Amino acid sequence: MKKLLSLCMLVVLAASCGSLDQKAQVGIKGDWTISSVTYPGSDYIKVTSFDVADSQCFVGSSWNFISNNNKGTMSLSKAGCPSFTSPIVWTVTKDGSFTLKITEGEKAKRVTQGYILKVQNQTETSFQLVDNVQVGGKTVEVVYNFSKL
Repeated sequence: MKKLLSLCMLVVLAASCGSLDQKAQVGIKGDWTISSVTYPGSDYIKVTSFDVADSQCFVGSSWNFISNNNKGTMSLSKAGCPSFTSPIVWTVTKDGSFTLKITEGEKAKRVTQGYILKVQNQTETSFQLVDNVQVGGKTVEVVYNFSKL
């Protein structure tokens, strides 16, 4: 029975890994900062990002992505914004979807909610994550511009 259970777990793991974009994940590996956050109407509309803080508080935030286990950390420390640090769990799928769980000290399997963004314009030194949010009944693309440290 244990062998059957182990085999089933291995098949599930292999199937789930097959949908991941390993090249994109390895390209994101390392230390990054968000250099800017842009979206239409940002001069007069406030957007709360990841249920943590105003989107502009993420400018200058530090992100670490570990590609071999899909874990990492994010940290906000901008003056005038809440200080926030949390472990994260993330993946990039072959269709360019970036899934993100902010675990805040919980085990990732216990965190049932997360975020699905799109990876765009990935290079060795930069990439963008694009989130679609509802603002005033309209869908707005919030673009997080990452720069490699």
